[in-house]
Amino acid sequence: MAKTQDFSAIMKDMMGAFPVDTSAMEDAFKSTASLNEKLSGVALEAAEKSAEISSKWTKETLAKMTEMSKAKADPADYAKAATDFASASAEVAAENLAAFAEIAKKVQTETVELLMAAGKDVAEDATAAVKKATNDVTAAAKKATAAK
Repeated sequence: MAKTQDFSAIMKDMMGAFPVDTSAMEDAFKSTASLNEKLSGVALEAAEKSAEISSKWTKETLAKMTEMSKAKADPADYAKAATDFASASAEVAAENLAAFAEIAKKVQTETVELLMAAGKDVAEDATAAVKKATNDVTAAAKKATAAK
């Protein structure tokens, strides 16, 4: 019967001739973790400011509702209170929506800046890694050719 050839020694020699540098992967992981930390910071800051606006808006609305719900002597005063509440609510809504828009604009700007900086760093890291890998493979190939 034919005996199958053991490729484990051949594979071991081949893998040894082309060393793998894990530092590039470690650096990529660290860069990704750092970017995620910065992006999380942007998101959490926006969430905090949004919560502050929402809380302030709710308190103002409740204060206006308290005023509107008080008993009035004249029935026309109820209509006036409702009208005053509606107009004040519309005004506050416009202000708060503008504040939310400012938060969204800031988040968008900071996110784009972070991603642009990360893209630049990744391109530089990739160029350095490819250059190093090319040098390593060339050196290994020269070594393998010289050994023959």
